[in-house]
Amino acid sequence: MVDGVELIVTNMHRNFTGVSSTAAAVVRKQVDHYDMRLVGKALPGCPDPISVTEAIGLSRLHSANRPFAIWHVRRNNEMRAALFARDVLQCPIKIVFTSAAQRRHSALPRWLISRMDMVIATTRSAAKFVPNARAIIHHGVDTEQFHPAEDRPKSWLNTGMPGKMGIGTIGRIRPEKGTDLFVDAMISLLPHHPEATAVVVGKAKREHRAFEAALRSRIETAGLSHRFVFTGEVGPGELPELVRSLSLLVAPPRYEGFGMTPLEAMASGVPVVATHTGYFSRFIGNNEAGLLVSETSAAAVARAVHALLKEPLRRGAMNATARERALAMFSVNNEVSGIARIYEEMWREGIKPAA
Repeated sequence: MVDGVELIVTNMHRNFTGVSSTAAAVVRKQVDHYDMRLVGKALPGCPDPISVTEAIGLSRLHSANRPFAIWHVRRNNEMRAALFARDVLQCPIKIVFTSAAQRRHSALPRWLISRMDMVIATTRSAAKFVPNARAIIHHGVDTEQFHPAEDRPKSWLNTGMPGKMGIGTIGRIRPEKGTDLFVDAMISLLPHHPEATAVVVGKAKREHRAFEAALRSRIETAGLSHRFVFTGEVGPGELPELVRSLSLLVAPPRYEGFGMTPLEAMASGVPVVATHTGYFSRFIGNNEAGLLVSETSAAAVARAVHALLKEPLRRGAMNATARERALAMFSVNNEVSGIARIYEEMWREGIKPAA
């Protein structure tokens, strides 16, 4: 390689989100194969990021081995930055966008996506909402970072949380993520399962703090405050250890584009109870790695969780199956390989710029 760069990957969001998690898992694998740079905010286990200005300068000097540099973007502001570099500053770059949303984008994102040189959808359903999608590549989980605990009871004990087992939900505290469904389900279940503690991992943004306060009030009214733990936001470095300490993950969103937390749990040998959204049905299979609830309600979630709690042998079998499915079908290595094929095709054949 000479001065310049082959690949720019952007992460221009101040918080570590699900998008950040998927980008980090991919970048950790890509870094050994490309002359690449991360732009924006830091990601765990990834190279230190550079600024957009630095990325533009490097892109003008793309690698001598490539006809252009590729910018791989995943958010609206990242698409805007890449379009500015390509169309205004005339940098010799092509732009790849990954889309996971399974609903119609608003007007601005639709226009931005229409200007991409290559669009990757994470599922066939997501591809329906981006007419110019040219490839379908599922997200994958880093099965090295997320792995089963050697001794789950000891791992749970090390968290310092009460009880003998943890049942958790992970994500922003808000109605769309179904945090209330989890809380209501656990309020009904915990009196019958004295060994269990309910764990809510994530934080509420300013506009959802009243929603969180109402949930805490319901828990207090039920006399179960000592059986719930709200961890707040857990950093990406600590999350894998917490996930593998759980005995069950509940993923109850009302809507999800793809959804990584069930995969992270499965890779950790943790069964999942999930609503019928995102790509959850493919993750779980025919109730092999957990249970898919028939309706998006607290009662349905409670029934599924109770079914697994009262059958520890069944739940134990799911531990191994969950890990096996994550390794065989949803490893990040599969995602990285699929993306690499797209990059090589673009460099080999060239992609005509968007009209």
